[in-house]
Amino acid sequence: MKAFKAYDIRGVWNKDLLEEDVYRIGFFLPNLLKTQKILVGRDIRHSSNTIFNALCRGINDAGADVDDAGLTTTPLIYWATGKYEYGGSVMITASHNPKDHNGLKISGAGVVPVGYDTGLSKLEYHVENTDIKPVKDKGKINIVNISDDYILFLKKYVVEYDNIRFGVDCSNGMASLFIKQLIGNHAYYINDIADGNFPGHEPNPLESENQEQIKQLVINRQCDFGVIFDGDADRVMFIDENGRFVSPDLIIALMGHYFFEYRGQEGLVLQDIRSSRAVSNYLAQFGTTVETWRVGRAYGAAKLREINGIFGGELAGHYYFRDFYFSDSGLLAALIVLDLLNTFKASGFTLSQLIHTISPFFNSGEINFKVEHKKEAMDAVVAHFTSKKEPERFLDFDGYRLDYEDFWFNIRPSNTEPYLRFIAEAKDQQHLDDITQQVKQIISTFD
Repeated sequence: MKAFKAYDIRGVWNKDLLEEDVYRIGFFLPNLLKTQKILVGRDIRHSSNTIFNALCRGINDAGADVDDAGLTTTPLIYWATGKYEYGGSVMITASHNPKDHNGLKISGAGVVPVGYDTGLSKLEYHVENTDIKPVKDKGKINIVNISDDYILFLKKYVVEYDNIRFGVDCSNGMASLFIKQLIGNHAYYINDIADGNFPGHEPNPLESENQEQIKQLVINRQCDFGVIFDGDADRVMFIDENGRFVSPDLIIALMGHYFFEYRGQEGLVLQDIRSSRAVSNYLAQFGTTVETWRVGRAYGAAKLREINGIFGGELAGHYYFRDFYFSDSGLLAALIVLDLLNTFKASGFTLSQLIHTISPFFNSGEINFKVEHKKEAMDAVVAHFTSKKEPERFLDFDGYRLDYEDFWFNIRPSNTEPYLRFIAEAKDQQHLDDITQQVKQIISTFD
């Protein structure tokens, strides 16, 4: 099925994903997760209630119960799955995708992500091939109130924001439900009413056009920085005081101060294969080791658990925490960064100054190529550069990453979209432009 992806189930509602599909997913889910009670939450999209009803009918027809968490964020579902020891959970959301999309994020016991390699492929097979026989003793739906306990957990990370002025863009998504309960009137808010039409802008903060409103707010209100969440609040990104977007991977480095300097912890940090070399270079001052792994929660959360890392992050704005059941939370990440920036501002440091200190490199940003023969194109790019000089480090577990003394690049196929993605970093802009141009020329022969 087209909606079954590497990390979750997601697609255009009533095209890639149908109501009958969702019912069948629900029916086979209890057996896959080996549980008779599943926690279910949903976002504000107009199709979410329909999906919820179909999913619950399937789960109940299989004889299992549903605990209904109502409208909520994806991280709350992760947290509650771990906190209350559920055998499995589902968040109904399409995250940052457009309003006509929807999907399901599934976790097993211990908040272990269920990706295509760890269960979704089996689920897909049963949805497509196995007959359904509803049981006689059907399950039931129980309404549960989890948000109060969740807010109490997050409030442990709230400080007095005496030194900072900042803006928050909720993207009309699920962060709107909780952000004001946490930071109150300390921020200037925009798009802070949850609305499945996403009237402010699409809920993908990585796209530059969706950053324009928060950038203008930062400039017009003379803020120290801006914060922008995605649709289901599992991601967060930042704008500096000059209205410039901060590359999310560099926030991993900044968080080192919180965990290693403020809290005095020791342990490993995780980054994805696209992350800047500046992250590990900067975190070295704290005596930590940075592990590099594949892109996506299905891989990142599992890897952080495997290495028992303290925290980790991705270029896409996901941040994972050991104290959050090795899962990602946009709100928790935001509160940690607010604490840091409040402290640094008292010492006279702005966000742009901090980022300049972290990274001396020039970065291309992620460049997308629509190419049919992705593997051949990637191999051609790698062959071109390795024929000139062998890299200092070569990673091949998520596309390819080649590290040289004065530059590095990653080229990988997207797991969610029909693109080949390329990102590079170098010590000067001219060298970066030259590398990027070489790659573009090679890939153009595969168009």
